[in-house]
Amino acid sequence: MFHGTITKELTTHKEWSHYNKRIIKDQKDFVFVKFNGLHLKSMENLQFSIALRVCIFSNNFITDIQPLQNCLKLIKLDLHGNQIKHLPETPFWIGLKNLKLLYLHDNAFAKLKNICVLSVCSNLIALTLFDCPVSLKKGYRHVLVNSIWSLKALDHHVISDEEIIQNWQLPERFKTCNPRLFFNFCPALKKGATYEDEINGIQNIISKINKIMAHNSPVLIIQKWIRGFLVRKKWRLL
Repeated sequence: MFHGTITKELTTHKEWSHYNKRIIKDQKDFVFVKFNGLHLKSMENLQFSIALRVCIFSNNFITDIQPLQNCLKLIKLDLHGNQIKHLPETPFWIGLKNLKLLYLHDNAFAKLKNICVLSVCSNLIALTLFDCPVSLKKGYRHVLVNSIWSLKALDHHVISDEEIIQNWQLPERFKTCNPRLFFNFCPALKKGATYEDEINGIQNIISKINKIMAHNSPVLIIQKWIRGFLVRKKWRLL
């Protein structure tokens, strides 16, 4: 088992000695890295991985994710089970225009205001923060749902219209955290998963979230009815 930083430990380990000359050079071409449960303390060398799209760095001892600042092509970032207390400020996140899935659960986040920096992630669809101190804050879901406008799922539930539209009283099936809105979009990691497997998994998760919303969002249901009515009306006139 490897410990410490990627650069120091992975490149000096005897089993990796034949990669020493190329590993740093090749990092700019990495699209997928998976370092789960390796007791790593730093992400320092990922600053060179400018092509990175899927990053799994869960169940380690990470406290600082600033080295990811140049990974502007990230689609999925899994940092759950670390020791992170603070997220980087807005400039770090504003460039992550492709980021769709962000797993931050089981960390040490305590300040809701700090989490709101994610509001600049214009395409973030799903976020996890359960088992963090911040998830116990009053109004936690309300604040995040109405700060991160692109968000469709938070923790174990797809976001309901009731959470977005203030003072809208809906029937039980459409209420916040109704069982119909439940979806575990952070399944256990599969051993030996490839980059293609991860991309397919991301697409599948997003598709399921959209399907749940389509069946349990009154706004989307009404929009669908109206579009259908207008199409039928148009064809009758032709």
